[in-house]
Amino acid sequence: MPNKTISVRIDGELVTAHEGDTILEAARANGKQIPTLCYLKGLSAVGACRVCMVELAGTDRLLPACTTPIQEGMSIKTSSAKLTQYRRMAVELLLVERNHICSSCVSNSHCELQAMAQTLGITHVRYAYNNPRLPVDMSHPRFVLDHNRCILCSRCVRVCAEVEGANVWEIASRGIYSRVVSDLKDDWGHASNCTGCGKCVQACPTGALAEKGFAVHEMVKQSEGITRLAAHRTSSANVAH
Repeated sequence: MPNKTISVRIDGELVTAHEGDTILEAARANGKQIPTLCYLKGLSAVGACRVCMVELAGTDRLLPACTTPIQEGMSIKTSSAKLTQYRRMAVELLLVERNHICSSCVSNSHCELQAMAQTLGITHVRYAYNNPRLPVDMSHPRFVLDHNRCILCSRCVRVCAEVEGANVWEIASRGIYSRVVSDLKDDWGHASNCTGCGKCVQACPTGALAEKGFAVHEMVKQSEGITRLAAHRTSSANVAH
């Protein structure tokens, strides 16, 4: 049975949405684009990157569009000077947290973080770079994990658990010490649960996870395939029930 249809205002326009949808889903269904980095259709939403924040009438707090359920009568603003300033700050903080050297990255010109920075007009950052000494895990026979490029979006964690069902990845530690780890902090090549499917690589929005053999500028991710696989998995589960 389809969910109840409700009415909301997005950027002043009265639109319809389905009860149970998030603000992001309702906005995109009505042609309104809200920027995201950690969100990938077909995977659970976690609100990690904070780039999709929107304004909601009646509250001073900004809300993550990917995890906030839509409700009847909401009046939402997806674009404003305040939101642009906040999104710029969020992306700048991502850039300074790790060592994002685009000129030497396999995903240069094919990176969602880089594209987001360009869209927001970020040509420099206002904060001091952390410049952490982070390793590169080359132990897997087919893939590489470069912690310097990781933005902790957890898309790799979710696609491995929710689509592949292997549960190889997790995020360990907290704050600036957070790292994506495989199994119990083993090298990726020693992760016994890894099937070598490469879904985590395709889901990764940056050059943090890449396939070996690609040079600078060459690694193009196919995240749309993840969305199709997730949709097929969901439909199969519904048929089974």
